[in-house]
Amino acid sequence: VLLHVLFEHAAGYALFAVKEVEEIGMLLPQVEESVLSLAKFNSIVSLAAFFPFKSAQAALENMNAISELVHADLKLFLETNLPRSGKKKPMLGVSDAKIGAALQEEFGMSIQTGGVVGEILRVRLHFHALVKGLTALAASKAQLGLGHSYSRAKVKFNVNRADNMIIQSIALLDQLDKDINTFSMRVEWYGYHFPELIKIVPDNSTYCRLTQLIGNRKELSEESLEALEEVVMDGAKAQAILEASRQSMMDISPIDLINIERFSSRVVSLAAYRLELQEYLRSKMGQVAPNLAALIGEVVGARLISHAGSLTNLAKYPASTVQILGAEKALFALKTRGNTPKYGLIFHSTFIGRAAAKNKGRISRYLANKCTIASRIDCFSVPTSVFGDKLREQVEERLSFYETGDMPRKNVDVMKEAAGEVAAEIKRKLEKKEKKRKKKEKKLQELEENGTNGEVEETEPVVKKKKKKQPKPDAPEEGQMEEEGAENGAAQETPAKKKKKRKSEPQEGAGEQEPEEQSVETPAKKKKKKKEAE
Repeated sequence: VLLHVLFEHAAGYALFAVKEVEEIGMLLPQVEESVLSLAKFNSIVSLAAFFPFKSAQAALENMNAISELVHADLKLFLETNLPRSGKKKPMLGVSDAKIGAALQEEFGMSIQTGGVVGEILRVRLHFHALVKGLTALAASKAQLGLGHSYSRAKVKFNVNRADNMIIQSIALLDQLDKDINTFSMRVEWYGYHFPELIKIVPDNSTYCRLTQLIGNRKELSEESLEALEEVVMDGAKAQAILEASRQSMMDISPIDLINIERFSSRVVSLAAYRLELQEYLRSKMGQVAPNLAALIGEVVGARLISHAGSLTNLAKYPASTVQILGAEKALFALKTRGNTPKYGLIFHSTFIGRAAAKNKGRISRYLANKCTIASRIDCFSVPTSVFGDKLREQVEERLSFYETGDMPRKNVDVMKEAAGEVAAEIKRKLEKKEKKRKKKEKKLQELEENGTNGEVEETEPVVKKKKKKQPKPDAPEEGQMEEEGAENGAAQETPAKKKKKRKSEPQEGAGEQEPEEQSVETPAKKKKKKKEAE
């Protein structure tokens, strides 16, 4: 059997022909040490062919494809250089069994993955010396560059669908809840001055806002009743606070009051920031996992993504894992045979709270199944909340089935309906884009037409002015007269002389200039004629 070994390097593919191998003494320490010398290694292996990658992009494509399928470059390389005809049957040795299975399916030849192949692949130590023109520095640079590009391609993600922001937001939201509760307990420091207030307003955030508003309880009056109503949102409570402030007997110094007000303002600002963060989380979940958010809610969906590590990990989990996600302690703490937990983080969903005690396990199993479907659609499909709404309707129908016995719709029918709605929604979006594109094209055409019309309008008045200026027969005669006057010694002419010349010119051309003079002097002549007639 003629054995060839395929070696994949960052610089390209190499095919080595094995001359002689003794499998019995291969594991002896003397033999292992002899592999380190290039001369002894050359007696075992010879380079049959080498296929260098044309670019770093080609190397990355081959690296991504080699774990899943046979790349066209590898296929061409093996078909060209692997001997098929001859007495000895060719056998190909590869490092990985999956690659071997893919190559066996593609070429239909015998593949060897273990045994001698692993020892021969130590050729990586002398690879730069066996290939002409390849140095050790160039080989290491190629490996480093390919490693960086591969890692960069794996880490690369869509910024708008970054589930890492959801993980950080839900963690910060939980931390803020704990901190606000702790700080609100410290605000009860104000209770030394106004102990009755905590009994009237037990809510932490409202209590902090009231301490900031009231300050010294002795300054409360009927005028501050409206401000109290705005905070408490209840007229009776505001009146009770006002009456209690008059009955209380504890005093406080101004310095202590200033410190309490400062601390309460910090707690109020933290509570306001928590509301903003919750709104941000809601919008982010609508972008990253709209179906999961529509099905189970933004907060519970974010907790599931955070606990799984990413949306992709959550999509890979089976429904049974999603059901008990978050209840690992209860699951693995079972030392004796007992009941396993029925639910984990999905217990905070409203569906399980609405179900009867005997149906909680069944609805949690059903809800986990739908959560898995929603997360997979969010991760691997177009982001839209249509499927989430339909899945929520299915859970509602299952709840009513447990209570009343009404048969729910089949999953196939619901998914077909959802797919139709998604297709219609995508069609509407495409039509809107097409309309916008046509409107832009029309506007551009109108602007171009207006631009050409404007140019024509600009050129036309210039032509008209030229036509008006052209009919001046007096111009050359005046030029001649000025030249004659200059020859006679008259360099500058007074207005009186010009008038005389203008009168003399029509005398010379009497036939041509008479109608013009008449047209100019007609109104004056008419007046004279009327006076003479009178």
